[in-house]
Amino acid sequence: MPEGAKAQRVYLSLREDISNGVYTLGQNLPGEVKLASVFEVSRVTVRRALHALCADGLVERRAGSGNVVCNSPSLNAPVAMNFNTLMPQVAEMGRNTTAKLLSFTYNKAPDYIAQAMGLATGDPVQIATRVRLTDDQPFSHLTTYVPQAIATSYSENDLANTPLFTLLERSGVTIAQASQSVSATLASPSVADALDVQVGSALLSLQRLVCDDKGRGVEYLVARYRPDLFTIDMTLARVGEESNRYWEPTIARDTAANKKSVSA
Repeated sequence: MPEGAKAQRVYLSLREDISNGVYTLGQNLPGEVKLASVFEVSRVTVRRALHALCADGLVERRAGSGNVVCNSPSLNAPVAMNFNTLMPQVAEMGRNTTAKLLSFTYNKAPDYIAQAMGLATGDPVQIATRVRLTDDQPFSHLTTYVPQAIATSYSENDLANTPLFTLLERSGVTIAQASQSVSATLASPSVADALDVQVGSALLSLQRLVCDDKGRGVEYLVARYRPDLFTIDMTLARVGEESNRYWEPTIARDTAANKKSVSA
């Protein structure tokens, strides 16, 4: 993003217009004078916004032609996760994305995670942090907590090359259910560096508790996602009668339509 609130406003407005097809590939953006008038800012401010769009690869400055749209955020299909088919997508993730292991250690989990997993305070867990990439672009920053008794069945090298769900099942764990919550957060310096975004950028925040068939917590995930490269989808159906009609999630039977649907 360019420096200055006014330049950021111009930048975000033009970026959204490009994403929504107001300005299409090969089309010229209005000139600096016109943009300065529309947004009621100086030409210097407009230039800062245009420079940022060029740096993003969305606009190209061409001699004699001005600023031409050469890409669009909407053309780069984001990774998508459908809440209705969560577990199958988790199992399929390794086929669609790659992972980079950033850290791997054993320590005690934060108190709120230990409590959620049903662990005693101070019980050791494996703590691993990874970045997932699609088309060589990082889209998620994942920190997982797994009880030591389960985690010792696989190595650091295994985790760097194999989806965690696969490793858990190889360890004899029978995964039965998961619960998760989604909110928003801002990128800390370490997460921003890993996801190639600016510090303080808005991110999707997801926390998921995975339990086995005996109700024991076998994994706790703390994830951060780039909203420009990751979406969360849900299919709803209108059910009920007359004044009692309401929206209800539908359970999709066929996941083939979710061509790039993956999760952490």
